[in-house]
Amino acid sequence: MKKSVLFLFSLFFFLCSCQKNEESKTTIKWDSWGVPHIYATSVNELFYAQGWTQMHNHANLIVEMYGSSRGKGAEYFGEQKFQEDMMIHTLGFEELADEWATTRDPKLTAMFDSFVKGMNDYVTKNPSAVKDELKKILPLSTKDLTMHSMYVIFSRFIAGNDLGRVQQWPDMGSNTYAISPQRSASGNAMLVQNPHLPWWREFTWMEFQLNLENKSIYGANLVGLPGIGIGFNESLGWSHTDNTIDNCDTYELKIKDGGYLLDGERKEFISSSKKIKIKQEDGTLVEREIPIRRTEHGPVVNQSEEKVLAIRYVGTKTPNASLQWWNMANSNNLNEFETALKMAQIPFWNVMYADKHGDIFYIFNGLVPKRSAGDWDYWDRIIPEGKSSDIWTETHAYADLPKVKNPETGWLQNANDPPWTSTIPKVLDPNDYPGYMAPISMSFRPQRSARMLLEDESITFEELVDYKLSTRLEFADRILDDLFVAIDASNSEKAKQAKEVLMAWDREADADSKGMLLFYNWARKFNSWRKSNYSTPWDFKNPNTTPDGLADPEKAVDLLETAATEIETKFGKLDVPWGDFYRINSHGKNLPANGIDGSLGVFRVTWPGGGNENNMFAGGGDSWVGVIEFGETPKAKVLLSYGNASQEGSPHRGDQLELYSKKQLRDAWFAKEEVDANTVKKEVLGETGFNQEVDKSKN
Repeated sequence: MKKSVLFLFSLFFFLCSCQKNEESKTTIKWDSWGVPHIYATSVNELFYAQGWTQMHNHANLIVEMYGSSRGKGAEYFGEQKFQEDMMIHTLGFEELADEWATTRDPKLTAMFDSFVKGMNDYVTKNPSAVKDELKKILPLSTKDLTMHSMYVIFSRFIAGNDLGRVQQWPDMGSNTYAISPQRSASGNAMLVQNPHLPWWREFTWMEFQLNLENKSIYGANLVGLPGIGIGFNESLGWSHTDNTIDNCDTYELKIKDGGYLLDGERKEFISSSKKIKIKQEDGTLVEREIPIRRTEHGPVVNQSEEKVLAIRYVGTKTPNASLQWWNMANSNNLNEFETALKMAQIPFWNVMYADKHGDIFYIFNGLVPKRSAGDWDYWDRIIPEGKSSDIWTETHAYADLPKVKNPETGWLQNANDPPWTSTIPKVLDPNDYPGYMAPISMSFRPQRSARMLLEDESITFEELVDYKLSTRLEFADRILDDLFVAIDASNSEKAKQAKEVLMAWDREADADSKGMLLFYNWARKFNSWRKSNYSTPWDFKNPNTTPDGLADPEKAVDLLETAATEIETKFGKLDVPWGDFYRINSHGKNLPANGIDGSLGVFRVTWPGGGNENNMFAGGGDSWVGVIEFGETPKAKVLLSYGNASQEGSPHRGDQLELYSKKQLRDAWFAKEEVDANTVKKEVLGETGFNQEVDKSKN
């Protein structure tokens, strides 16, 4: 009997010891959506594991992007990458990366080094994950990571408009909400996260849960970048939207005698050159030398015989942006979160915030140049004349930026509108800030955003999910009554037929909405952006109810007649379901789409990205979506529209598109019990990377 008891005690302690030993090792638990839940024993092992998981889901994408961001795209991929290489070298990313290596916080350097080592070790252990033609780019380095982050932040966001690199996407931006306890039916604060980006390459998101000691952080980041860019923890969450910030300027300078004019006096360019290798069709390489010239304003990005364009942008002295995001993610309350924001290392993007303590907060975040004079219109252009007074050297302090904390309305929103309409009635006055801080406007998407909250005094979690997925067109609600009056006053039978369809339409862009295609065809011809189309122009005093009315009713009817004739000729009827025409054609799937670009006042943004003779295809918009309620434990619904992997052969490549098509979100498995119940594969860190332990019963 004693031996049996001793045996049972020994077995019990052995099993406890095994469990403790397992928990003491850094572990990755993969769920059924391909989301890695990382449980780490140290910061460096956590970032090592994150690098490993990114390569597991996106190896070829990351290697290709890092190779291109080195400024060697033409060497690896051919002539089509030459212009991009020129831009990278002209802006000096390679030299800046070397500088940042010496000025970056050592803690962040250790995180970066660990992240990159995790990526490289994954490829060492899984060499077939990377295509043969990409292996010449390996191994990856911390400098590659730094240059890729510069490529994304500087050339795609801060200087994207000035460099002409974002104009092909009609609504590259985001939505976000913060709901306070006073406006929430449950008495808990809530947050909506919803970036709108193209569904490819450097704009691709990956979803993670990062667990370290007693802190759990859930969210997403752009593939190839470490940490969490948009996320939440047990106490709080945050989101970003593109803000109407002008922190990049383009200057037109006159050339004189091989130099340029500054304040009317000739100055020499600071000149250098780079040699770029270019891969030929036969695989050989040729070298081409490119001149690089700098002015007092910044590097020269374009030139003619008489003039050059030089560019100046913020952020070149902020090597610790990823550390700021990490500090934000590890905060427990608004005071700690603001301390992280005051690092002022993230040079772009609004920040929206909510927490379990009941605080909500919005800030027009970023580095705004301190300018000597001038309003928004002065700086929102190519700046002529080459004046030294137009060269700024400092940026505004945190205290100078527009921000709102716990407004009486109980809600905050941003849909890429300027900060002044973050809540209504407005609490921010643009007259309290420099004229160049932000423009004064509110387009139809933010108007729709504000309307949904204004009309609901007690918002449930389920209602907030519905608002996020709403395809109701604010522009249709605004203009159809005037269009119907104009149709009734006309003699057009075709327009009156169209009116019947539009009257029966639900004014939404759902897959089964009949009338959306007709309205969309008319709206494209009408041009909702053109101010002269309205009899009542947009008014800052009535920002969410103007513009209104038709300036030229007869023209509007003529356009509808043309639009209706085109639809009927092509499809044989006017009431074509929207999803029959608008499709998701991606990753081998062909599904009905919903939504449209935000210019028509739709909160659920799905912008077009091509098509064929009979269909238009979705190309971007809603990518990461998170709706979070902050109770004792966070409650969250999420979606990563195109799935959490881009690797060919991955079951998670496009596996969430059907949910997108059906306007559905899924549960975020945050608690350890939820994660364990949905784990399909587990990896434990060993001496040469992670070793898999597969639970076959769950897959």
